Amino acid sequence: MSVSSETDLSLRGFLGAQGMKKGDLSKFVEDAVRWRMLDRTVQAVKERNQDMSADLLEAMIDEAVREVRAERRKQTAQH
Repeated sequence: MSVSSETDLSLRGFLGAQGMKKGDLSKFVEDAVRWRMLDRTVQAVKERNQDMSADLLEAMIDEAVREVRAERRKQTAQH
């Protein structure tokens, strides 16, 4: 992976000002990448569903939540 010298110095300066150590750079980058991937996934889902009515989308979400809760209750009861 390569980044510009400006970005590298800015990030290291930011981390240093936050009291972070050298090893924290990798953790920071991993966290930033995860957030960026989540953001892109959310944007893709929003675009995919933009033509769907709010009522239909809410009904689908409600059904998914009911299914997950039922599965968790089932798992809890088995333990």
